[in-house]
Amino acid sequence: MGTLKEDAYQILQQSIHSVLPDTAVKRALEKKSFTKPITIIAIGKAAWSMASAAYEVLGNQVKQGIVITKYLHSKGPIANLLIKEAGHPIPDKNSILATAEAVAMAKSLTEEDDVVFLISGGGSSLFEMLMPDISIEDVMDITSQLLKSGADIVEMNTIRKHLSAVKGGRFAKLCEPAQMYAIVLSDVLGDRLDTIASGPACADTSTVEDVQAILTKYELKVSDALMSALQQETPKEITNCEIVITGNVSHLCSAAASAAKNLGYQPMILSTSVDSETKEAGKFLASIAKSIQKEAYPLSPPCAIICGGETVVRITGKGKGGRNQELALAAAMGIEGLPNTIITAVGSDGTDGPTDAAGGWADKDTASQLRELGYDITSVLKDNNSYEALKATGNLIFTGPTGTNVNDLYFILCK
Repeated sequence: MGTLKEDAYQILQQSIHSVLPDTAVKRALEKKSFTKPITIIAIGKAAWSMASAAYEVLGNQVKQGIVITKYLHSKGPIANLLIKEAGHPIPDKNSILATAEAVAMAKSLTEEDDVVFLISGGGSSLFEMLMPDISIEDVMDITSQLLKSGADIVEMNTIRKHLSAVKGGRFAKLCEPAQMYAIVLSDVLGDRLDTIASGPACADTSTVEDVQAILTKYELKVSDALMSALQQETPKEITNCEIVITGNVSHLCSAAASAAKNLGYQPMILSTSVDSETKEAGKFLASIAKSIQKEAYPLSPPCAIICGGETVVRITGKGKGGRNQELALAAAMGIEGLPNTIITAVGSDGTDGPTDAAGGWADKDTASQLRELGYDITSVLKDNNSYEALKATGNLIFTGPTGTNVNDLYFILCK
């Protein structure tokens, strides 16, 4: 064992490495035989890595392709594939322009073509073509409303699908009569194919009735044009697409458990489906840490309690931060003064919210250090300003874009 911080960083690095898409994409493609010219279309925060791996396998069979990923997530040219970067988590004009090029490729296909469609989290904002009479400003506005309301990913994508000409199975329809092989890196709890990247290749299970319920639940304000689009139903049957899932949060947590065990900690995976409000999740993990150190329950130190999922931040302020930083900050209050303990929260994609950090960590000294620097944690959380607070104490985690995206990892280490 090293220090708690050293061990935590080693665990998160090994966990993320285990879910990098390269090996999984190659394995999925090696099981598949293609006899026709291939068009590669890759969307999401892991799109570049997935496309690069696919090209290594398919090589000269690839006649064209496009990669649409988040800004700064491209790692350079890939043979004859177009590389485009666009907005996330809110779509922008480059999302629209890049998707238009993908749609043009799709419409040029015939029954003599095959499509390899590579999908990862983030595709909902990066891959977008609007329904008629809808503007990008309309979509940006309703996406912003949903983010601030605390809507979960399924609710957000239900709205997105009904506003889009490529989501909810509509892109698979655009590729007909070509056959599509979709390889998916899941960032959605439960691996719902109609929700990952808003299901561009999957028959949609959500309905216009579901849309109306979400509008009512969060009191969303929509224009007449938006309302008209939201009342148009999505495809309920797709016949030209085969889909495989290559990685998910369960794999991420299993890798964390293995890494922790190798360092001498007894691991326990507590949950792979954490989806509560962020601050409450942080408090809950802190309560478990206290139980371990004071009562040796549910495990005796040295141990690692591991969770995965995607919490929900409720925006009440104008600060800077991400859900993992906010979780770490909330946990800091609960473990103040608790020795031999660290709580870590990190996004597997390496970018937490609109920041350059992947997440944050907290130990017994974090809360007192913040107080000495003039930060009141309750006020910081209310203003959603976790980035600045954790930056001041050196509690931010930086990995840079990782090339994968399978939800978030949270763990407690106790010595």
